Amino acid sequence: MAAQGQDVSETIPELEKQRKACNGEERMNRDRLKNKKRIVVKIGSSSLTHAKTGEADLIKLEKLVRELCDYRNRGIEVVLVSSGAIAVGSRTLGLKERPADIALKQACASVGQARLTVIYQKLFAEYNHVASQILMTKNTVLNPINRKNAENTFEKLLELGVIPIVNENDTISTYELEKLQQFGDNDTLSAIVAAMIHADLLILLSDIDGLYTDDPHKNPNARFIDTVETLTEDMMRLGKGAVSTVGTGGMATKLVSARIATASGAGMIMAAGCDMIITNGADVRVLHELLEGASKGTLFQANPDPEFALDRFLEGRNK
Repeated sequence: MAAQGQDVSETIPELEKQRKACNGEERMNRDRLKNKKRIVVKIGSSSLTHAKTGEADLIKLEKLVRELCDYRNRGIEVVLVSSGAIAVGSRTLGLKERPADIALKQACASVGQARLTVIYQKLFAEYNHVASQILMTKNTVLNPINRKNAENTFEKLLELGVIPIVNENDTISTYELEKLQQFGDNDTLSAIVAAMIHADLLILLSDIDGLYTDDPHKNPNARFIDTVETLTEDMMRLGKGAVSTVGTGGMATKLVSARIATASGAGMIMAAGCDMIITNGADVRVLHELLEGASKGTLFQANPDPEFALDRFLEGRNK
């Protein structure tokens, strides 16, 4: 265990090795992101709402949609995984705090999802693009028939040039609401979607800049990690849990997402795997900047693992 205030990288040899490599001449060249063809973008509740009021941040939503439409204009297939249904629904129903009761959460999700969908449809239509809605539960992934149906739907929508907007179906599923520490929030869902559709890049827009060797709010010696070449079990322990009262996903769920995204795809013909980036979504223009080679956020390099199985991983049988 690292002493208080100690740089955790000193206790994880692989992390220290990668950090030194990234700080030297072998620093990761972000130009590899310029050729991505199928991208999943995830944005969280705290990035979609105003911190003081909890109301939807319409200006940021409009900028986000514009960025995604420009992806499509470049010929890139894109899927948006959007949180915010419960947060928006809570405000719409006049609640001052995020509800704790499961039934009330589901009611808020029902109201909020409908409102978010209307907002997204209007904004995408302004840029002459079509959006669709896909709501998923854990059973969508674990049931082979349901998973195949979902994969076929994604493929057809992307073939038609549609931008699917994905969220967990909180209205009918209690598993995700009660077991977020296991299944993860939409961080994990976005990685699952990326694995299902064989995306080559997953971008997590969050309220943090990326991965650090420790919590930078508590440890002044914490160092920012630019690139993770191999996600080891020791590095998975860098997750600290949720810190936002609006969203539910902390660094722990983001590292789980990195494990799913980067390890999936080994069974594909000529599999290249899926890179993942955690970056600050305060300014969504980072989306086009990343594709132009900007060194922002933490890049987790694809590392397909032939022993990795998504269904077993979600059931806790394949770590």
